[in-house]
Amino acid sequence: MGRKILDLLPVLVVCALPACADEQADVKEGEALYRTHCATCHGIEATGHGPMAGVLVIKPTDLSALARDNGGNLPVERVVRRIDGRDPLVSHGSPMPVYGHFFEGRQSATKTKSGQPILASKPIIDLIAYIETLQAD
Repeated sequence: MGRKILDLLPVLVVCALPACADEQADVKEGEALYRTHCATCHGIEATGHGPMAGVLVIKPTDLSALARDNGGNLPVERVVRRIDGRDPLVSHGSPMPVYGHFFEGRQSATKTKSGQPILASKPIIDLIAYIETLQAD
């Protein structure tokens, strides 16, 4: 019996960390982050027509169509990986996002539509919550 508890100890310790918490996303904070760091390229409406879109080698994605283009579900894991740099996109000579360091922070967890947990910083979770509100019907 004692050995089984010892075997589980690493799992219990990891799950006690704040990163295991499925925190509530702050949509208002996500909107503020979007307007400060994303709207310049993706536009206020997130359609990919921000004021800098015309000078970029790779045109910004229409973020309002992410769910529509993914069978009606926001591709949370793909978006997290693109924002945090795990799935880099080189645009205009620098990795996307240009402002990546602004999205660093305490790790938290969110879930994909299927329930799969994914770790991301709290600012990225807030940003994704806001992007979800922008999805076109």
